[in-house]
Amino acid sequence: MIRGVRGAITVNGNEEMEIINATERLLRKMIDDNTIDPESVASVFISVTGEITAAFPAKALRLIDGWTYVPVMCMTEIPVPSSLAYCIRIMMHVNTNVPQQEINHIYLDGAVILRPDLQNAGKQ
Repeated sequence: MIRGVRGAITVNGNEEMEIINATERLLRKMIDDNTIDPESVASVFISVTGEITAAFPAKALRLIDGWTYVPVMCMTEIPVPSSLAYCIRIMMHVNTNVPQQEINHIYLDGAVILRPDLQNAGKQ
């Protein structure tokens, strides 16, 4: 069964290394907290808010050993007024038998406000 594993993080500015480093930090936490093997991943979608244009956050996935062939796509979020700025969101589609309520969705830094109800979801 394919499950979505969500994550989000904010950056302080539109700088290439900040975008890549933050995205890598988020990806590694999503992978570690959910024990994700790249062979079980169908695809990864990464969206950014409109202020983020200095780099493709997908470059961060290629810094992680074993993730070379996982399909990844970047896109821009819908520009909803008053939404969280400088935000990178990830949706990882993973083949797993883990029940939805046990998936660890990861929200870091300023993005914790997006889903405070999920901060301890999946943690046992």
